[in-house]
Amino acid sequence: MHTFPLEPDRATMAEMGRLVLDRVVDRTENLAARPATSPLSPQAEAELVESFLAPPPDRGGDLKALLARLDEAADCALETAGPGHLAYIPGSGLYSAALAEFYNRAVNRYGGLASVAPALAALEESVIRWMARDVCGLPEGSGGLLTSGGSLATFSAAVAARHHRLGEDLTGGTVYTTAFAHHSIAKAARLAGIPAARVRTVPHTPELRMDPKAAAAMIRADRDAGLRPFLLVATAGTTDTGTVDPLPQLAGLARREDVWFHIDAAYGGFFRLTARGEERLAGIEEADSITLDPHKTLFMPFGTGALVVRDLAALHAAHDGTGSYLQDMGAAGSVPDSGHLGPELTHEIRGLRAWLPLHLHGVDAFREALDEKLDLAEHVHDTLSGVAELEVPQRPDLSTVIFRVRPADGSRAAAERADEASRRLLERINGHRSIVLSSTVVDSRYTLRVCVVSHRTHHDRITAALKIITAEAKRHTTA
Repeated sequence: MHTFPLEPDRATMAEMGRLVLDRVVDRTENLAARPATSPLSPQAEAELVESFLAPPPDRGGDLKALLARLDEAADCALETAGPGHLAYIPGSGLYSAALAEFYNRAVNRYGGLASVAPALAALEESVIRWMARDVCGLPEGSGGLLTSGGSLATFSAAVAARHHRLGEDLTGGTVYTTAFAHHSIAKAARLAGIPAARVRTVPHTPELRMDPKAAAAMIRADRDAGLRPFLLVATAGTTDTGTVDPLPQLAGLARREDVWFHIDAAYGGFFRLTARGEERLAGIEEADSITLDPHKTLFMPFGTGALVVRDLAALHAAHDGTGSYLQDMGAAGSVPDSGHLGPELTHEIRGLRAWLPLHLHGVDAFREALDEKLDLAEHVHDTLSGVAELEVPQRPDLSTVIFRVRPADGSRAAAERADEASRRLLERINGHRSIVLSSTVVDSRYTLRVCVVSHRTHHDRITAALKIITAEAKRHTTA
């Protein structure tokens, strides 16, 4: 028996690793056959949740038994890693990224200050520069940091914009976005000290895009009223519908009005790797800052976000800080300290989980996967558009298709009945448990969404999904 139980010997480490790896490989291999939603009844789920609220024991347990418990917990969930997850914006998680993260957590290098692990800090910086310059088209000198997700990235962008445009006096500071912006935009503004009343909702066009003329009029009116417009937020792929705002026109407006231009490209940004995505997201290169979510369209594990900025100095100025206890830390040459670019001082080397898959598989593999998702979304749109019982309001800009039950006529009462039918339709579709969809509200109408993002979702699963949706939609008219 080893004297120190927290330091297992080589044989024990290998056996522990084998037990974990075997389970992970088995789960990953069988993802296509796994249900898309939890198989547990509400009562069984509540009992399992309660059991996991127990505190840890004084004496250690058996790893195999504990892993079996973890499998129970993992099964009590949406199968977000599987091909049937078409709800929200899926984050499927690459196996190679999981291996990278295992290595990363085992070597346990500190990532807040580059001088602590300079080569790994450079590795992370290479990922950030690739995202900023190769993916988003920002110029030399651009950069950023990896975050836990889009919400924290957007918060740092709001802080940088506030600091750069308003300084220490936040009086009258005003933000502009749309009804379809992710809720993290308003949250970030609030956390950055901007009152909710100073977050303006710009009207959208019938195509669900921010209206540049309306935005310009609101900015001018607020400025005339003595307010201080400082931040315009566009979206490159809304969460609700996948719609891309008119980025070139909004970039021009931001320049004319001298406001910081932020683009939330958490969902859509990496589609820039494809020819179609580059065309549809034209103008993103004009942004001052961009939110990206590698755990969406780069298929990374959850907890992988990014903020890239045109002017790294503006990000540094808003987040810099130090203490006397850091006086022994030197600089690491051309690699910036991520702890001085965002609110977190302590974090892991986040870049490794992206660096290894990108270098192992090559960028072309990601480009081809994203092209496949665009093709599948077009197929979903074209198929559902041919179902008489459904209305499909718009072609997808990216990989999200929205649809709902068609009202009997143009009256409000008919729309309300159709909305209730759409709710029941979603329940029936998800009741099959081989796929899971989600819903939203678009211009006061209950609307279903198919979001094709998982790298494991291919034509066979979409064909099966369309059969389920079509059959259940037709059943609505005869039920």
